[in-house]
Amino acid sequence: MDLKPVCLLVVVFFFTGFLHDFGVIHRDVKVKTKKNSDFGLSRRLERGGRAFTICGTIQYMAPEVLSGGPYNHGADWWSLGILLFSLATGKFPVAPEPDHCSMLRKVRSFPYEMPLSLSSPLALLITELLCKTPSRRLRTLDRFQRQTFFRGSTFDLDLLQRQPMEVTDETSECPRFGCFLCKLKHES
Repeated sequence: MDLKPVCLLVVVFFFTGFLHDFGVIHRDVKVKTKKNSDFGLSRRLERGGRAFTICGTIQYMAPEVLSGGPYNHGADWWSLGILLFSLATGKFPVAPEPDHCSMLRKVRSFPYEMPLSLSSPLALLITELLCKTPSRRLRTLDRFQRQTFFRGSTFDLDLLQRQPMEVTDETSECPRFGCFLCKLKHES
């Protein structure tokens, strides 16, 4: 398996954890946020703090954000789950709605069943990220690193930084990334 996309994924998760450790909630984690460098909706939020503003890209918003809060850093981990689901399947788990109230109803009622084509470890990772109960959601780097999906993967950031990666906005044009997604779907 080409490990560069896995490394990229690990870096995005580490970046999110890094922000949280420094008291920042991103609130708009998504594919189009190039390298997560768009901090337009970010704000300072210390551990244990709560936010109430409904903001972000509607398809990536956690249920607690859609409802107007309170929410915390766990909302970013939900967005990472949506990101991972969409990268692995090529679609969003829930189609967008025109407003946050309609989207909230849809998100709350949607069962989030994982496609059978996904490997068990990947399905478990996504399921834990998309847990509708924020207190039970995978929301720390420590729990993330212990996921079965990453067994055998390195979390050495120095090593990850030494492996150059090509980042593209169009995954369909990147044959290496496409191969990665194909393997993700069929590994057991």
